[in-house]
Amino acid sequence: MTDETRRGSMMDRLLGVWHRRRWLGIVIFVVVAAAVASLAAYLPDLYRAKATVLVERRQVPESFVRSSVTGELETRLQTISQEVLSRARLEQLITRFDLYPEARRAGAVEGAIEAMRRDIAIEVKGVDQPGGRVVTVAFVLSYRGRDPQAVASVTNALADLYVEENARLREQQAAGTAAFLRTQLADAKRRLDEKETRVRAFRSRWVGELPQQVAVNMATLERLHAQLHLTSANQLRAADRRTALEKELAELNAHGGSAPETGASKLVKLKQDLAELRRRYTDAYPDVVRLRAEVDRLEQDLSAAEPAAPPVAPPANPAATRLRAALRDADTEIAGLKAEEQRVRSEIDAYQRRVDTAPQREQELQELSRDYDTLKDLYGSLLKRYEDAQLAETMEQRQRGEQFRVLDAAIPSRMPAAPNRLRLLLVGLALALGAAAGAMMLAEHLDTSFHTVDDLRALGRAPVLLSIPLIVTATDARQSRRRFRYAGVAVVLAVALVFKATQYIAHGNEALVALLSRGGS
Repeated sequence: MTDETRRGSMMDRLLGVWHRRRWLGIVIFVVVAAAVASLAAYLPDLYRAKATVLVERRQVPESFVRSSVTGELETRLQTISQEVLSRARLEQLITRFDLYPEARRAGAVEGAIEAMRRDIAIEVKGVDQPGGRVVTVAFVLSYRGRDPQAVASVTNALADLYVEENARLREQQAAGTAAFLRTQLADAKRRLDEKETRVRAFRSRWVGELPQQVAVNMATLERLHAQLHLTSANQLRAADRRTALEKELAELNAHGGSAPETGASKLVKLKQDLAELRRRYTDAYPDVVRLRAEVDRLEQDLSAAEPAAPPVAPPANPAATRLRAALRDADTEIAGLKAEEQRVRSEIDAYQRRVDTAPQREQELQELSRDYDTLKDLYGSLLKRYEDAQLAETMEQRQRGEQFRVLDAAIPSRMPAAPNRLRLLLVGLALALGAAAGAMMLAEHLDTSFHTVDDLRALGRAPVLLSIPLIVTATDARQSRRRFRYAGVAVVLAVALVFKATQYIAHGNEALVALLSRGGS
């Protein structure tokens, strides 16, 4: 069988199917087309308004004022979106612009809020940077609804909310950073003052024993040692001078007396010597003890020999008096030099202890100073950060940081954004044709009767001898016309029912419009 014969046979078969099932196909086509036409006619118009918000980068360079607002713009934009699309904000907008009245009258406020979230869209616009990073430069806010004027107003209100929320969020973050650093700075200042007080108390307690005073202590020790050496030399010279005076006085007493020495004069002389020794030594000194014993013995002898005669002092010798005065001066000088020597030695011991304990004090001071220096560095770092945070807070309050600005405000749209009725009709027409063809082919496939002699011959090998045409009587014709009229009425009712049902479904069905819009986008 050639290709032309096959094509002819296929065409005859299709024409036969159309001849037998044309009314089924026409009915299915009319019903589907009526449903699509009803949808296209009665679906509500949805208008969409758009507002472009520009992201303005900070006006003060980072090198001058470091911002305390951290985080990527995209992350902050998501945070702002969650805040703007919150239940409280959307409920305020719904009440303010009288949106979704049917849902609110039915008491489904949550449904209205969810519907509004679906009707709001945000599109981020960015530019590619080296390294594959995309930097956001603007974003487009859009909202859809039935009333074009209300849609534009809601879109502008959403854009204003984004601008205000971004400014509030940045200012709040900057203020929070400054407050946190202020608290940390106060705590660091308190701990630094405590450490400084401890260091100051340590320095006051161990003044003179601190490591930085070792050089001064060593210089003072050298000076005191020199002073001790000088005092010792002065003592030696004073002792030599006193020895010479004592020798001279002894020689004068031995050879230069003008009158014989009596017991009374000797007693007076011994008392004078005893008084001189007592001025220089204590009563336990051997010479003092010896002289006191001689004085007591001589007084007993004199009282026994001459009980009535009082002792008479010998006549004074000027040279002896001068020598005794010189001796007293020498003794006074020696006593002063010894006291000076004792004082110097005490000071030497004190300064030596300071030098010896300086390493220990140095170690203790290092332990205190280590914590103090660490806290001081921390305080300096926090102070620098706090000053930067204050500048950043001031910058955010004066809106010199990264801000949002409405570049193009939303305007009422003249043409609805959805539904696309022409496209819906074309799709519905194609769907009606497909449904009609499918119903015809299905009915033909389910029909097991023979329609042509060729169909009968194809079933078996038995020959077909004759073909009897269909004989239609008048009664059959009347019954056929009656069935046709009934079928026509049923089809009209079905079309009307489908049309009204589709009209009821399409009336005010914004969700269906949104679904059809997504399907066609």
